[in-house]
Amino acid sequence: MFKEYRKAKKLTQEQLAELSELDTRTIQRIENNEREPSIESFKKLIKALNIKDKDILEYLKK
Repeated sequence: MFKEYRKAKKLTQEQLAELSELDTRTIQRIENNEREPSIESFKKLIKALNIKDKDILEYLKK
């Protein structure tokens, strides 16, 4: 989900890391499904990417 939103907004992983105040490696791991985002990371990514509530709910249902 986060990778698709990042690409749609034409952001690099580095730019998203800066916007979300997360480490670039954390972004890479989340996008590559190497780890689930913590609640805090999830909140930061949602805010940085301006993801809508309905899209969050769809993601969480998976």
